[in-house]
This record gives sequence, structure tokens and C-alpha cells, in this order.
Amino acid sequence: MRSHAASLVGRGSQLALLERALADAREGRGGVVFLVGEAGVGKSRVAAEAVGGALGAGMRVLRGRSSTTGPAVPFRPLTEALMSLFRGGEPMDDLALGPYRPVLGRLIPEWNTGERDSSSMVILGEAVLRLLIAAGRGQGQLLLLEDLHDADPETLGVLEYLVDNLEYTPVLLLATVRTDFSDALDLAQSARRRGAATLLELPPLTRPQAYETIAAQLGAAGPDEVPAAVLERLWEDSSGSPYLIEELLQSMIGAGTLVQGPEGWRAVGDLRSDVSSTLARGILRRIDRLGVQGLTLLSAAAVLGRRFPLTVLQRMTGIDDRALLSHLHAGVAARLVVPDEPAPDWYSFRHSLTVEALFTQMTPGRRADLARRGAEAVEELHPGLPGDWCALAAGLRSAAGDTVRAGLLFADAGGRALAAGALGSAVTLLGRAEGLLADAGDPQARAAVLENLLPALAEAGDFSRALDLAEDLHALDGSGLSPVRLATLHTRLAKVAHTAGRWSDGNRQTARAREVLAAAPDEPAAAAVDVTAAYLALDTPGPDRTQHAEKLARSAADTAERYGLPVVACQALELLATVARKRDPEESEAMLGQALATAERHRLPLQRMYAATRLGGNAWLADGDTSGLLAAREEALRLGSVNIVHTVDGILVLDAVLRGHDETARSAAAECLAVVRRLRLAPAVRYVLMAQAVLAAHHADRTAMEGALAAFAEWDGAGSQEEPLGLGLARVFCALLEEDRELARGELRKVLELEAGNPSTYHLSGTHGLGLLLDVLAGDADRARHEEITATAVARMRWNRQFVLLADAVLLGREGAGERAAAAVESALAVAGPYPLARHLGLRLVADAAHQDGWGDPVGWLRQAEHYFHDRDVQAVTGACRAGLRRLGASVHQHRTGTSGIPDGLRAQGVTVREFEVFRLLAERLSNKDIADRLFISPRTAEKHIASLITKTGAANRTDLCARSAALRDA
Repeated sequence: MRSHAASLVGRGSQLALLERALADAREGRGGVVFLVGEAGVGKSRVAAEAVGGALGAGMRVLRGRSSTTGPAVPFRPLTEALMSLFRGGEPMDDLALGPYRPVLGRLIPEWNTGERDSSSMVILGEAVLRLLIAAGRGQGQLLLLEDLHDADPETLGVLEYLVDNLEYTPVLLLATVRTDFSDALDLAQSARRRGAATLLELPPLTRPQAYETIAAQLGAAGPDEVPAAVLERLWEDSSGSPYLIEELLQSMIGAGTLVQGPEGWRAVGDLRSDVSSTLARGILRRIDRLGVQGLTLLSAAAVLGRRFPLTVLQRMTGIDDRALLSHLHAGVAARLVVPDEPAPDWYSFRHSLTVEALFTQMTPGRRADLARRGAEAVEELHPGLPGDWCALAAGLRSAAGDTVRAGLLFADAGGRALAAGALGSAVTLLGRAEGLLADAGDPQARAAVLENLLPALAEAGDFSRALDLAEDLHALDGSGLSPVRLATLHTRLAKVAHTAGRWSDGNRQTARAREVLAAAPDEPAAAAVDVTAAYLALDTPGPDRTQHAEKLARSAADTAERYGLPVVACQALELLATVARKRDPEESEAMLGQALATAERHRLPLQRMYAATRLGGNAWLADGDTSGLLAAREEALRLGSVNIVHTVDGILVLDAVLRGHDETARSAAAECLAVVRRLRLAPAVRYVLMAQAVLAAHHADRTAMEGALAAFAEWDGAGSQEEPLGLGLARVFCALLEEDRELARGELRKVLELEAGNPSTYHLSGTHGLGLLLDVLAGDADRARHEEITATAVARMRWNRQFVLLADAVLLGREGAGERAAAAVESALAVAGPYPLARHLGLRLVADAAHQDGWGDPVGWLRQAEHYFHDRDVQAVTGACRAGLRRLGASVHQHRTGTSGIPDGLRAQGVTVREFEVFRLLAERLSNKDIADRLFISPRTAEKHIASLITKTGAANRTDLCARSAALRDA
């Protein structure tokens, strides 16, 4: 006797929440609900109730499910859901989509123009959003995506956009996710944290709920009518899983250990058994009842995967329509399979255990034969293997033992994913292909796979795996590959090395590529070598590296134009734009605009992302605007480009430091550094370490700054593009905050020497801004020098511009143009608005010159600077500002709240703010004169403070007092 259909027990609160969410969607207040729970906990049952409620209220329902067969295919669940819009024959009003309609060709075959589309995930997400709104028919819409834990990265990228933009739409997105670790679960938890989604957890049933479920399935009035031993055994073996309760009940009934008599249900025999073997035996008994043909049918379906298409299944087995439907209906009745409602002509097994049970009764030979027949059926029914049919056929060929054919199909599917910018799927598919073809001993096919796999791995941040493949190139050298193909592989590996910051390895690979091509010259292949060598040249130490890189890039660009090589053209234009930024920002912008247009015209999403990132970087340098960088980061995140994500993160850390957002910078730097160190992404590691050094320097913490710079040096910092920033933004500023201008100017001279020996494309090191101001203040730069610097594009970058304007003010003051000088300071302060430390340091630097030449408001400027640096606890500058105010005859405000910075023990001993300032400097064992110079007091005053400290603290002598100060510093 069969048990009854499962009842939804213990899910009242979840169903009530979903009912409210559906009602809100019908009122135009859409949202997102992630239904999260373990496998078998009843997520699909609850989702089905939501579907019933939506349909009952007249809402449209779109359903899609992620693939559990083989590697994830880009956009599978979204395509499946959206395709249902076109099955009913109801015309789709696509006018509301406007220019977004062509973008949807990536998801909807009927709208695919045949051209590759490189639109960003943001644009695709907006297109899907508009389609959902347009299809809502004014009654609201439910988009149900099941098994999101198996979703491809590209689907999750689109969903991330939808999650943030469904609030004011008539659409409810409901997604089911397992509690196992997955990117989908990360997405759900992140959305909940920022308030963009509801995370609805389905816990296992409690013991009373489990008992109630058991009684309901047995048709009993209550748990009292079920044998206590049965209730206890099912509770212990199921752990509250509704699915396991149902399956174990079926097994008990099928095995005859639970029977129904005139007086109700009773247990017969031993109820104890292994859960997994009990389930398998129970499932197989139900399958046996379907007969030999039913077993054959379900075995073939299991080979296809948990979800299987009827057309392929029928072609595999040769069963006629009537028998096929009869067995499927019997399988549904036996609770083995269910119609896969999101897609017509598809069915799915109710649980993966059913598939596993079927595999236990198949010999390896039988399983391989069914897989071969499945692959043949897929290939016959779907010529060209569009969409996810290619990956399905590849998986079946692999299971059939046809290694070479499987590898080629995986390579085809991976190449399509890479062309579409689906990096996560590309790496998975191409990795499968490479492994299969390596085992098959087919060097030509394997080389073709490596051409795509190497750049995909680099973008995804898997450098160790990519560089490990370098050893394989040695074997392929003598395997009969054409010179062009072999040179291409060495070039791709050189690009990987460049991305990882390993310029010496990259140069060796480009040299090897040139050696190969020397025997068989090929201009297009040589252009690819040239543009990769150009990027490596920028990173290779040397005085002419910028000119050498530019020459190589121009050569590559010319060849790309002659031969129609869009990828090479984009790469060359991006590098040329980076070099041109120093001399002509407009030329740089034009080149990047050309690269962006080329990438869009040729549907190259990765190149489009790179061009957008460089455009964002230009905007940040020019005016401190991070919006372009943030947009590029979002795009990189959706495409899966780890390299760009963390490159942008490093810039954002430095931006936060310069803006004075210290805590944000500190936490972001630590988080980013942990990742890029693990990935060994050297350029990003150096940039973040440099930013950490700048953060420490801007607090006058020389010890921490030098520690960060020492770590920076260990990551090949010498001669790197980032090295001048470490001096100009860190050491120079630290010296200025220690009131040591000569040291600061000495560090700037080192920057000039560095950039002469290793030119940099980073332009914030101070050579065209702060250095000019310090030279003007010292009398070493005149109006002619100022005009020379001002004429450069670098001096017009916002960070540099604030100092150039201050230098102009000082010169104007000396020239007797006091009003114009004061106006120049105001202009500088406006430019310095986002940068509080630079703004107040600038005021402190120009105040003395303003007083000396009789212009501006030196007292007001010193007061502002003194207040800022006191709050920041930068003692040397605070003291200098106070001393300057005294020299100008102005009163010095006392900061009584400064006692809060004194440790409780010292404050209890009566130590004053000034005494504590002296006490802290004693950790460095400075003389009275050195302390006096630091705090702008007399040596006699310093001596009095030290004597007072010895008395108040009970220190034995000055040496003891110094030791106590050092202990406090190191605590």
C-alpha cells in the first residue's frame, strides 16, 4: 500500500511571507526572496505553493532551473524561464524594450541576430528587468529560479543586478538555494545584509512536526495512530528531512515492515537498517514494478542527468510515444520522476538518490553504451549543438569513453563561453577539454584549447594553474605544431605572466615566440607578440621602457589595422592611451574611446571591460572621480575578471587614504591584500602595500610606513611602476608631517632619479605638484619653472593641481599681487576639497610665506591646520602651527579634550597634555633640544617637563622614563 502525498507541515510562516510578497508584487512593490535550506527539506514544495498562489491571483509565472548535468552553461535558468513567454502563442509587445531588445538575443533564441553581443552584465540585467516588467500584463509576475546553487556565474551576475532593482516593479523573484557553500548562497546572504532581499530559511522539521508529517502521509488522524517505534525510527533516520521521511516510509511499506490492518498501522520485524541502502533498495523496488522497458527508460534518463529531455530519451531508446508517456506517468505515480514544469518536454528525477540507485544496477559497459547513444541522439536532434546542448553532448561523450570527441566538444563550449565573457564557465569547460585531450595525446587539439584556457585562467586569477602549463609547452614544441600556433601559445603564456606581474618570465616567453616565428614569419602572429611585449616593456625596469613600449604598441596597432585584428587593436590602443596620458589627456581619451568602440563592434566583452577600466582610471586621475572605476569593477565582477576587480580595489584603497577615510582604507586594504597575496597577483599586492604605506605616512607613523615599504620591496618593488608612489605619497608626506622639509625635498629628488631610470605611468608621486610647491617655498623655483610644470598634463591632474595652485599663490605674493595670491589659495582649497590632509598641510606650508609677503589670511590658515592636525594627533605639525601663531602674535587655543588621549594611569598621576607629548617622544631617546625642535618649545621647557614627569610617574631617572615610554609605545 502506498503512502499519501506529503503534507506541508511546519511551513506556515514561510508561506505567509511568500503570500505577502506576492501581494506586494501585484501592487507594484516587487522584491526578492531566497528560499534556503538543505537538500530534501521541502524548498520545491514551498515554491510550488507560491506558484499556485501566483497563478490563482492571475499572475504570470516564469520558471527556470539550473543545470545539474555537467558544467554549468551560461544563463541556463534565465533562458529557460524567459522562453516560456513565447510558447503560448501570445504576441510579445517589445516596444517597451527599445534598444535593449537585441541584447536579449543572448538569452532568447528567437531574438538572436547571429551577431556576438558584448553588452555588459549591467545592460543585460536591465534588458531582463524591462522584459519582466513588460510581460507582467499589469497583474504582477513571479520569476521562480530553482536550484540556484548549481547556477553558472553569468546567471548570478544578471541576478545581482535584478536583486538591486526589483523593488519598484511588479515582479517577485523567488530562488531556491541549498545551504551548502556556493556563490549563489553568498549572493543571497550579501543581498540580505544590504536589505535588498529576504532570506527565508527552511529548517528541518522538529520532532512533533516530523510526527505530524508521518501521520499525514499514512492517512492517519494523528501520530497516536502510528506505531511509536516507527515514529522514533523515522525521526532518527531522517533528521527532520521531509524527503527522507517520505522515502523511508515508502521503503518500510515496500519491504513489509510497516503494514496496515483492520486496526490501523503496525510494525512487523526489525525496523533498523542502513538509511542509504534502504533508500536504494526501496527506489529500485519501485522501478522494478515499472517492468523491463520502464527500467531501460529510466536508466537511459539517469545517464542524461537528473533533468532529461523526452525527445532525446525517445531517440536513445526507440520507445514509441504511447509507451514513453505510459512509463513516464507510471514513474510520476511511483514518485520517481516529475514533469519539469519550467521547460516543456523535460522531466526530472525527484531526487539525486534515484539517479544514484539506478547507477548501482548498471554495468560500466551498459552505462557507457547508453551515454554514447545519448550523445548521438543529442547531435542528431540539435545540429551544431547550440546553447547548452554542446556541454551536454560533451559530458555524454566523456561518459561513453570517447575522450577526443568529448574534449573537442568541451573546447567548443568553452570557447563560446569565453567569447561571451563568461569566464567562470569558460575555465570549467576548457579545463575539462584540456584534461581530456592531454590524456588522449592529441597535441593539435590540446594546443587549440590552451589558446583559450590560458587567458581565461589569467583573468580568473588562477595564475599558478596557468603558469604550470608552461611545462607542457616544452612537450608541445616537438609535437608538430605549426610555428604560428606555437608562437601564439608562448604569447598567451607571456600575457599570463604580465598579468601576474612576472615580467621576466613574460619576456622569456615573447623571446621564444619570436624565435619560433623567425623560421616562418607571420605578421598577424608577430603583432600579437608585439602588443604583449609592449605591456611587459612597461613593467621591465629601464630608462627607455615607456618609449620602447609605445614603439611596440604602434607597430602592433598598424598591423592590426591592416589585417583586421580587433583584439590586438584594442590592446595596443589601451597601452598607447596609458602612455599618452602624460602628454595629452584628450589624445588618451580618444584612443580609449576607439578601443571601446572596437570592442563593442566586434563583441569583445573582456576588451570592452579593460577599455572602460582605463577610462575610469583617467577620470580618477583627472578629477578624483571614482564612478567610472566602480562601474568597471561591477562589470569585471560579473564577467569574473579577478585581475581587474582587485586592480580597481587597490586604486579605491589609495583614493580612500587620500580622502581621509582611514578606517575604510584600512579594512579594505587588509581584505584585498589577503586575497591578492594568495593569488600572487603581484601588481595588485604592490599597489595595496604602497597604499598602506601612504596611510601610515599620513599619520606620521614612520615605523608602520617603513614596514609596509619593506613588504612592498619583497614583491619586486624595485623598478616597478608603483615605486615612485611609495616615495612621493608616503616618505615625502611622512617627512613633512615630522616638519622636516629638507628630508621631504631629498625624498622628492630620489623620486626624480627613480623616474629618470624607470619612467612610470603613475603620476601622483609629487614631481609635478608638491615638489614644485616645496621648491618655490625654498626659493629654488621661479615663475619660469612654474610655467614649465603647469604646461604639462600631469600638473592638471586634481591631486597635483592643488599644489600647483598653491605654488602659484606663493609666487604671486612675492610678485606683489596679494589679492590674486589669496584667490589662488581659494582655488587650491576648492580643488583640495576631497583631500583633507593635503588641504590642511597646504595651508600650513603657505602660511609663513603669506605672512612674510603680506597677503592672505595666514593666522586663519594656521588655526585651521592646527585644529586639524591636533585632532589627527600629528604632534610635529600641530606644534609648528602653534609656534607660527605665536610668532604672528595670535593667541593659541587650548584643546582641553586632549587629556582623553592620555592613558588612564598617567592621567591619574596628573600628567598634562604637553607632558604626555614629551613623554611619547622619550621613546625615541631624543635629547632636550630634539624634543624642543619637535614641539616648538625651548630646550629649557622640555627639561622642566621631563623633571615633572619623573616626579609624577615615580621613575628612577630619565633612562627609566624613556624605557616606560618605549613600553607604552610597543604595547
